[in-house]
Amino acid sequence: MKKRQRNFEIFNLSFLDVISCGFGAVVLLVLISPFGESVLPDFTSQSRQLLEDVLEAEARVTALESSLEAETREAEDAAERLIRESSRAADARAALRAAEEEAAKLRREVAGLEQVERSLQDQERATITTGDATTRDEEVGGVPVDADYVVFIVDTSGSMQSIWGRVTRELENIIRIHPRIKGFQILNDNGLHLLSGYQGRWIPDTPQRRESVIRLFRSWQSTSNSSPVEGLEVALKRYVRPGEKTSIYIFGDDYTGSSYDAVIRTLTNLNRNRVTGRPKARVHAVGFLSISNAGRFETLMREVTRQNNGTFIALPVR
Repeated sequence: MKKRQRNFEIFNLSFLDVISCGFGAVVLLVLISPFGESVLPDFTSQSRQLLEDVLEAEARVTALESSLEAETREAEDAAERLIRESSRAADARAALRAAEEEAAKLRREVAGLEQVERSLQDQERATITTGDATTRDEEVGGVPVDADYVVFIVDTSGSMQSIWGRVTRELENIIRIHPRIKGFQILNDNGLHLLSGYQGRWIPDTPQRRESVIRLFRSWQSTSNSSPVEGLEVALKRYVRPGEKTSIYIFGDDYTGSSYDAVIRTLTNLNRNRVTGRPKARVHAVGFLSISNAGRFETLMREVTRQNNGTFIALPVR
């Protein structure tokens, strides 16, 4: 059987239908799509804005770093200035302390010179000569500075401790008006020694020893009954010898003994040269007086100094 050959046509009806539908779909898409608008974001403009922001932030950071560096330098300069000023202030304080110490030293020296001058003036007014006490002015008197040895008897009671700085200055003034002595001693009114290692012997008089003893005296605290009887007994028995020029200085502000007789009797028995009948040691007194005192100390000391060729110095408590 002979096969019949069929003719094949490309553009048949079915093909044309497919092409028509596809073309229509494209046209429909074109019609319904908006023109002039992009469905994708504008990344170029956003990137440009972000870059500008980054550059601006970097500029601000650079400016802040420069400002911080400048402020750091200023802070370092201020710290260096503070250190320099602190050093200058410390030097100024040290110089001020040195000046104050020098001024205090000068004041003490001036006070000592004034004391010497007053003593010389009083001695001239009273026409006092060593060994002659009959013509002296009993109320004023001079303070002879011819002693070879000096003994201080100091009341260490509470009322005296309250003015101890003043007491120390006056003791220093008294010892300064004796330019050349062989030795000295410091007791309290109960007979206790400031330096127990020197009991029964004199403290050598040297500038260094004077300064060290005065420094120790500034902080001395001891019991006291505000009666110089015991101190006088120790001083007269241990340190006063015939033929030696010795001066005793009694420092106090009050007398609490029952009567004056004990003090007068002690001095009469122990301080009289049995051959000449004259006092072996001069007895002076320094009274620190205030309106609260009853006046017993100065009354007693005026009589004690009068009978023992000494001088009573009354100082107001300031």
